[in-house]
Amino acid sequence: MKTIKITFLSLVAACTMASCDFLEKEPYKITPENYFQNETEVSNFLTGIYANLSQTSFYGNDYMVLAGGDDLEFYGGSTGRISNTGLICNNTTTSDAAVTQFWADLYSGIERANMLLEHIDNVPSMSAEKTAQYKSEARFLRAFYYFNLVQCWGDVPLKLESTYLSGTVTDKDIARTDKNVIYKFIVKEMEEAADEGLLSAKDLGYKPNRISKSAAWGILARVYLFWAGEHNRDDQPEPAEAKSYFERASHFGQLVMGEGHDLSTNYWDVFIDMCSNKYNTSGKNESIWEAEFAGDGTGDVRSEGRIGNTIGLQCSDFSSQSSLVGKADPGYSYGFLWSTPKLYNLYKSHGDMKRFTWNIAPFTYRALDSDADKDIKGKVGIVGRTFETEELYKVVTGSDWYESYDYEGADDGTQFVSKGSQRGDVYKKQTAGLERRDLCCAKFRREYEPAAKRNKNLTSINFPILRYSDVLLMVAEAENEYYGYPTQLAQDCLKEVRERAGVNVDRYIPSLATQSKFREAIKDERAMELCFEYTRRFDLIRWGEFVERMNEQAEEAQVGNLWNQASQVVQFFRVTSAYRYFPIPDAERAVNKLITTNNPGW
Repeated sequence: MKTIKITFLSLVAACTMASCDFLEKEPYKITPENYFQNETEVSNFLTGIYANLSQTSFYGNDYMVLAGGDDLEFYGGSTGRISNTGLICNNTTTSDAAVTQFWADLYSGIERANMLLEHIDNVPSMSAEKTAQYKSEARFLRAFYYFNLVQCWGDVPLKLESTYLSGTVTDKDIARTDKNVIYKFIVKEMEEAADEGLLSAKDLGYKPNRISKSAAWGILARVYLFWAGEHNRDDQPEPAEAKSYFERASHFGQLVMGEGHDLSTNYWDVFIDMCSNKYNTSGKNESIWEAEFAGDGTGDVRSEGRIGNTIGLQCSDFSSQSSLVGKADPGYSYGFLWSTPKLYNLYKSHGDMKRFTWNIAPFTYRALDSDADKDIKGKVGIVGRTFETEELYKVVTGSDWYESYDYEGADDGTQFVSKGSQRGDVYKKQTAGLERRDLCCAKFRREYEPAAKRNKNLTSINFPILRYSDVLLMVAEAENEYYGYPTQLAQDCLKEVRERAGVNVDRYIPSLATQSKFREAIKDERAMELCFEYTRRFDLIRWGEFVERMNEQAEEAQVGNLWNQASQVVQFFRVTSAYRYFPIPDAERAVNKLITTNNPGW
């Protein structure tokens, strides 16, 4: 069960000390020296720094429309919705609300971290060990927030002291700092945090709700890989130092490999845990760091998010019908995120049906309505699943996760089940080659939530920031790029991920003897393993492929081949090079006179 409950009440102290306005130009309501009086107060304030991860502007909701939108996923669904905020629908402006609030949230977290670091050494009665741990966590989180700023905006203001310490709230205009300077700060902070105070994952019981050495090292690998590809984002030649970044990425990834982590037996184990308010129940410790959410919309614990509701298996709304619980109401989901046919085809071409049927919906929930079906007596709601194809029906009904949330009465799948007839699992009879291939994201499934009656919009489902499979693939990629060929370590890491997916690796690995072939294999593997976890957009950017791959999907959608929502989504993929960066918000430029230009194209 979750051990840190990030509640709104626990954040009152932190939020009243620091404003949430960009670079913190507002005066404080409480004198910090009067607050940091004991370890409990420091711990509560540190919780407030973590809490920025779970805000609506970050993993709590808006990150989907900010970092989502790539060649594997799009915003929409059968309702034809278009997001009016974020970058996901290619309609962003410099006054975009989600972009503005994300910028503000990141700088709010940085401000809180600065405040803690300025006062923690003067807190009485704290042990040296606990002081080192809390300080290291704050340093890492500050660096992580800066990494998000650099990933999204490039050059940004670097602010390493709080507004309160500065003494005044005037003349706080700060120019943008070169992103390479910020990268050097990020990697120094993260590495020293791991060395000087962070606990090991083992010491934390492999609970991924707070920063461990493993989390720090794994994110360091991610930072170095993105830094190595920055020249691609700017259409510049590769600098001489870029190769060394691959070596550092491999180094830190290998440190994680020595910390007792492993892949769960089944791909879906870690996601069922996240949906069930549990941590690493398989004992394999695959999940390394998660953004934590808690609560069900009632009670004292109120730190819910929207994972599973906005990003998850589409389902009708039965929240107003109190009698419908459990299977009858698996949890409402808008199903805003859908897979492109490209992802569908990747899975099929690799024979990768396990990850396929977990990540993209092989079925739709089937509901019965008593108003329309006069013969149905008693409660209504979800009564079964209708599968897209016979093949998917057979794969899923042979999976162990299927048995954990089964519907009784499945027939043999030879026909549609009409309203009022046998209730169970069936599949649609499709004309060969005409099956739809743009299917709903199914990675986060509300049916596993422990609540008897699920809230319509709020969930307690955690979000994966770092998994061990990602670390293995980063090591494989970094080894290949640094040495110029796939080393044995690179091959072993890729093989481990593919074996867990049930893909024939003995036939596959020998064909990847060259650097270029192995590179393409890693790109495909990251797509199939990490889809809908918001790594893909940044992967494409650092590889220098974002604009090209997005516009390829625009052409595919325009043709409409196996894509039911073609007319809706073409515009989402017609991006320009401007979208390799986020726009600096108008609201920030209005108050910070030293930011005189925006990013290219904005």
